[in-house]
Amino acid sequence: MLKKKKKSKELQEFIARFSANASKSKQATSRKKQLEKITLDDIKPSSRKYPFVKFEMERELGNDLVKVENVSKTIDGVKILDNISFILRPGEKTAIISQNDLAATTMMQILAGEIQPDEGTVTWGQTTSRSYMGRDLNAAFDDKHQSILDWLRQFASKEENDNTFLRGFLGKMLFSGDDIEKEVGVLSGGEKVRCLLSKMMLQKANVLVLDDPTNHLDLESITSLNDALVDFPGAIILTSHDHQVIQTVANHIVEVSAKGCVDRIETTYDEFLNHETVQAQVAELYK
Repeated sequence: MLKKKKKSKELQEFIARFSANASKSKQATSRKKQLEKITLDDIKPSSRKYPFVKFEMERELGNDLVKVENVSKTIDGVKILDNISFILRPGEKTAIISQNDLAATTMMQILAGEIQPDEGTVTWGQTTSRSYMGRDLNAAFDDKHQSILDWLRQFASKEENDNTFLRGFLGKMLFSGDDIEKEVGVLSGGEKVRCLLSKMMLQKANVLVLDDPTNHLDLESITSLNDALVDFPGAIILTSHDHQVIQTVANHIVEVSAKGCVDRIETTYDEFLNHETVQAQVAELYK
C-alpha cells in the first residue's frame, strides 16, 4: 500500500507540474492514464535516477552584481525590449519573465554578453564571474563529432583534467560506460542540458545565467537542478516555464517587454502573480 501511495504521489506530482506545459502535455496525459489504472500489482521497484547537481563558486561576490540601464533592442524590425532598467544585487536569485519568450531570451542574451543592446548599458560588478546556458543548446557544441568526454575536458581545471575524474564526474550526471564516448552531435536535448550543467559545475562561477534550463529535462533531473539552485550560495538569473522552479528559487522577479519592465524585489513568484498593483502594472506593458 505504501508503494502504491508513493507511485501515485509521483504521478500526481508530474501531472500537476506539467499539465499546462505544451512541450510535456503528452507525458502528463500518459501519466494521468497510469494514475487512473494503477493497482497494487502494477507497482514495481522505482527505476528513477537522479543526476548529482551541485554548484560551487571559487570566490565570493562583492558589493555589486549587475546594473541594467535603459536597454532597448529591436530584432528584424520589431521592438522586443524598450527602456529596460533594473539593478540586481548579490544574494538575489532573479527570474526574468515575459509574456513574449523572445523578450525574456533576448534580455538573457544581453545579460550574458551574447548580443549587444541597441541602446543602454549592462554593467557587471568587478567580482562577478558568470556561467551561461542559453536556450539554443546547439550553440554550445561547435564540433559535433567531439565526444562528451573531450567536450567536457576543455572546461576542466588542470587538477580536474584527468580521465578518471571526468569519467566519475560524468557518471554522476548519468553518463556511464560507453556513453561518454558518444558524439555531442547525436545527443538528445536532455543529454545536452546535462552536459551544460556539468560544464557550469566545473566553471565554479558565482553567477549562474540560465535560459529555460528545465525545458528538455525529465522530472528527476528537474528535481536535482531545482534543489541545486535553491542551495547555490551565489547569484542566479534564470527564465523557466516551470512554475515550481521559479517559486522555490527566485526572490526577485523582473517582467520585461517592448514597453518597459516591472521590477519587484524580495518577493516570490506567487506573490508577484497575486499582487493586484503589480499585475495592473504588468497589464499596462501589454496594452
